Amino acid sequence: MSDKQPVISIRNVTKRFGNMVAVDNVSIDILEGEFFVLLGPSGCGKTTLLRMIAGFELPSEGQILIGGQDMAGVAPNRRPVNMVFQSYAVFPHMTVADNVAYGLKIAGIEKSEIRHRVNEALELVSLGGLGTRMPDQLSGGQRQRVALARGLVMRPKVLLLDEPLSALDAKLRAQMQFELAELQDNVGITFVTVTHDQDEALSMACRIAVMNKGDVAQMAVPADLYEHPANRFVADFIGSVNIFEGKLTLDEPERAEVNCPGLGRVYLNHGVTGAHETTVWVAIRPEKITMTAPGKAKAKDSPAGTNIAHGQIKGMSYLGDITLYDVRLETGESLRVSRPNLSRWDQEDFQWDDKVSLHWHPSSPIVLLS
Repeated sequence: MSDKQPVISIRNVTKRFGNMVAVDNVSIDILEGEFFVLLGPSGCGKTTLLRMIAGFELPSEGQILIGGQDMAGVAPNRRPVNMVFQSYAVFPHMTVADNVAYGLKIAGIEKSEIRHRVNEALELVSLGGLGTRMPDQLSGGQRQRVALARGLVMRPKVLLLDEPLSALDAKLRAQMQFELAELQDNVGITFVTVTHDQDEALSMACRIAVMNKGDVAQMAVPADLYEHPANRFVADFIGSVNIFEGKLTLDEPERAEVNCPGLGRVYLNHGVTGAHETTVWVAIRPEKITMTAPGKAKAKDSPAGTNIAHGQIKGMSYLGDITLYDVRLETGESLRVSRPNLSRWDQEDFQWDDKVSLHWHPSSPIVLLS
């Protein structure tokens, strides 16, 4: 991606509604052909930022450039973007083909060109041959594809999507995540999507900007956000995580130690770059913890006998592919552990109130300074 040029440049953009700051001095470059996701909880400013790109809201301060052109004073219908709304906004009285053709007709495109582009757009979203159907004859996923086709048919530089999958059921939403990512890769248009669903963002995005209280908490590729969060907010928002406060007691280039009252001494096989006795937070993902019956620790699970804790199972959630365990440690704190159910009998290995030992590799913990 590094050789691609920005198609959208957001420069020091702030948006105020009275005394409330919805977006606070945000700067982002979104690249050509990128699937970019704005992710965050409700009220973090992500939808406001998307609406400013579309031109439905104006920045209180800062600049938004699309294709190198400053969008100040450029009306929404004059911007090289199209927007797909959360509600689809499909016209119920028009056929699928007429819905997709609507923008082209308004733009005065010739009828033969409209037919060609509508058929092309419907094929792209796997709706070829359904142009004569009415929206009420389609499934929710098919109506979503009509909305996408209507956006793509205008051949914009950027397609903006406001929580495009939120109205779908869980199984269809998971299917559409893959389809949307494949569609974006096929057409090569920059997609900018807003969502509060972390799984949706991780599965589709080239890069994600995690927003919090109007600011960008971290911007990175999905794997880096999950494995190397910049702070506690990102670590906690992206996926499930156990976080313990502690003091940094040893920090060398190839090893470090953190003393966590709630967890015990945590050993790492890398440095942290912090002052002695600095307050830090140790984050451990549930899937990176191995759980065994007491006394059955294996050297490969916990090298040199390090990073071990003991507790008792006080909660279990069987989710099919994995089982989640809530383990009450000897300190009184709780640790969440996930185990893949690799066979039909895995879920029977542990029961409520079983005493267990927990082990994790020294590369697994993440040390956060804020």
